[in-house]
Amino acid sequence: MGLFKTIVISAAVYGAYKFFTETDALGRTRLDEIKEQVPELIGKARAIKEDLTDGYLPQEY
Repeated sequence: MGLFKTIVISAAVYGAYKFFTETDALGRTRLDEIKEQVPELIGKARAIKEDLTDGYLPQEY
């Protein structure tokens, strides 16, 4: 059972790696797009954190 589970997990990791590193027609990967969105997402997370510490419910950002 341990070997089978290891094989299944390895296949899932390999599939995710192939999905995120696959290039489109412009030569960009999905991972590149995610890396570009990280600063914006961090800013939204900080704003939500500040709202929660001030006692407000998070608004849609």
